[in-house]
Amino acid sequence: MILHRARWVLPITGPPLRDGWVAVEHGRIVAVGRGRGCPPDARVLEAPHDRAILPGLINTHTHLELSWMAGRVPPSDSMGQWIRALMALRRNGPPAEEAQRQAAAAALAGARAAGTVAFGDISNTLITADVLHDAGVPGVLFHELIGFGPSDVKARAEEGALRVRQVVRPPLKAGLAPHAPYSVSPDLFRAIGEVTAREGLPSSVHLGESREEIEFLMTAGGAIAETLKHLAAWNDAWAAPRCDPAEYLDRLGVLRPGLLVVHAAQLSRGPLARLAARGCIIVSCPRSNRWVGAGDPPLDAFYASGARVTFGTDSLASAPNLEMFAEIAAARAVSSVGAARLLESATRIGAQALGLDPDLGTLEPGKRADLLAVRLPASVVDVEEYIVGGIEPDAIEWLETPL
Repeated sequence: MILHRARWVLPITGPPLRDGWVAVEHGRIVAVGRGRGCPPDARVLEAPHDRAILPGLINTHTHLELSWMAGRVPPSDSMGQWIRALMALRRNGPPAEEAQRQAAAAALAGARAAGTVAFGDISNTLITADVLHDAGVPGVLFHELIGFGPSDVKARAEEGALRVRQVVRPPLKAGLAPHAPYSVSPDLFRAIGEVTAREGLPSSVHLGESREEIEFLMTAGGAIAETLKHLAAWNDAWAAPRCDPAEYLDRLGVLRPGLLVVHAAQLSRGPLARLAARGCIIVSCPRSNRWVGAGDPPLDAFYASGARVTFGTDSLASAPNLEMFAEIAAARAVSSVGAARLLESATRIGAQALGLDPDLGTLEPGKRADLLAVRLPASVVDVEEYIVGGIEPDAIEWLETPL
């Protein structure tokens, strides 16, 4: 048995423990405590007194396959402009798949070094399956489906589920993700919902991300409609539901317990209450929202709604890096949410969102010993507040290497 001591231990299940310790055996936590007492026969490893130990962070929303776009899609004042820039880059021809995998692997390695232990990754092409598996990363690979026009929706949903199940291997799990209300037809939404419910697959959807999305659902017009028509992807049978995005998906039967609702930056109190009532989990990406011109997310309202809230970094096409400590700091800067709740969102709630909570998200007996150490100045008194202010990668180390 190995005992890791530190100035602070943050179990997430309760307040920080001053002069705390975590006992580990065979890669699992067997005890957590404070003070000089410890389990008998333990080999004590003293982390320097300027360290805090906490569980690895969970990044619930990434697009690793877009990592090759880093620095090539500039910030925008509107999401419509940002989408057009991204699509123009794709039309000009992405690099070879091997180069895309290399970019994704480099992004993943950087995120892990900066304190992230598990990921919820969205992929159209599924080329990141090997990248995640080779890194031994736990999480969910969500196969993202797009199709606004008429199609054989049941076959598409079944094929999507089959494809992602075929490429994932433990510790990675398979999931399905209808992209968004403006890129997925009502019938395809229903078909995906039926498949995920029947097979118990986790699901994720982009919802309420931009003002353009709200306009589209209310009027069937605006920049999104123009883009769909320009791409010959318009569906003449589609009619504007004339309601908010949450009510629209609820009418389609999509809002179910555990659904990851990503962004929600344009949702007001009523729609957020609907998400909470349906048991959905809100995934906020504050830095991406600002980058694409969607504005700062209403984080205080997210938490006040009663819904569980967690965080993701989105992609390197819409964020400067995939560092979760930077994402937490951005969330702290635009909200009055307390430090302890933000840390819980980035650990325990993220683990719950990806179905990883039996192993990850807190420091308690039985959990995997993915122990993250953060260097602290000697003057720190409120360790949680300090951590949510932003931690640079050079102040981070893994005490127990992720399995």
